[in-house]
Amino acid sequence: MKIRETAIKTFQASIFIGLEKGYTQKRIFEDEVFQTVRRFQLVNSEERNIFLSASISDCNIVLNNQNEPHFKIDFINYPKFPLEENVMKESIISLSKELMIKHNQNRMVVVFTDETIMLEQSDEIDPRTAIQ
Repeated sequence: MKIRETAIKTFQASIFIGLEKGYTQKRIFEDEVFQTVRRFQLVNSEERNIFLSASISDCNIVLNNQNEPHFKIDFINYPKFPLEENVMKESIISLSKELMIKHNQNRMVVVFTDETIMLEQSDEIDPRTAIQ
């Protein structure tokens, strides 16, 4: 068996999404987030020939008295379906905005290899982050 190697320039990105609707402490269920990601992937693969593979893992964001469950959604430029970096970034930011709207997120952070972008809908801050 011959194993073929394919190498491309490394590109990585991560989205962090809280699993609470706003600052209400009402839970967002993992299947809801998975469905949003899947729908986005299907539309983009069918309509734009953009295949955006994602790895989703559980994490918590901790700041002062805040300890909020989150998903970390990781992306790479998958060599089987390589994309230009600007296309990857635009697609990941579009997905982030869709996740924000669909799941009532005030703020989300997108971390790229070369920059970090914060998206926010208001200046509101989770009251649990305040020093007491």
